[in-house]
Amino acid sequence: MAGVNKVILVGNLGRDPETRHLENGRAVTNFPLATSETYKTRDGERVTKTEWHNVVLWTPLAEIADKYLSKGSQVYVEGKLTTRQWDDKDGNKRYTTEVVVREMTLLGGNRQNEGGGGNYGDQSQGYGGGQGQSYNQQPVAGAPAAGGPAAASPMAASPAKDTTVTPVETEIDDLPF
Repeated sequence: MAGVNKVILVGNLGRDPETRHLENGRAVTNFPLATSETYKTRDGERVTKTEWHNVVLWTPLAEIADKYLSKGSQVYVEGKLTTRQWDDKDGNKRYTTEVVVREMTLLGGNRQNEGGGGNYGDQSQGYGGGQGQSYNQQPVAGAPAAGGPAAASPMAASPAKDTTVTPVETEIDDLPF
């Protein structure tokens, strides 16, 4: 049986994204992501616990994150856990566990304070009504090429296609809620 390695996080950036370009032209972006949970102790004291996650994004997500995210930005990321090993300058083995992102949704404003958020890449997401576009690691056939931050994404470089969303009529059932 195959295993599952999937991580979903919603949090805030602990610092501005750091982007570098490799010799082959690929971009890689790193930033720490803070996730917090709040609970009450038996004494009624409210406690907030924050976990920090090392996040890694590769082209095209790396370029999108570099352009639209900054310290404090809220973001949804989906990806997998990886651990890498290296030797430090003293010859000691070091390990780092990272979240390699495959999909990202911007939940807050961007660096230009244009406000709003957006899903960037996954075409299974809805459009309109506060929904944005969704970015994912793999370009999706038929991705919209017009409007907002998605137009600046590398995935939007293909010729514009008709992205009209037609509402689907559904029969309303007697739901218990």
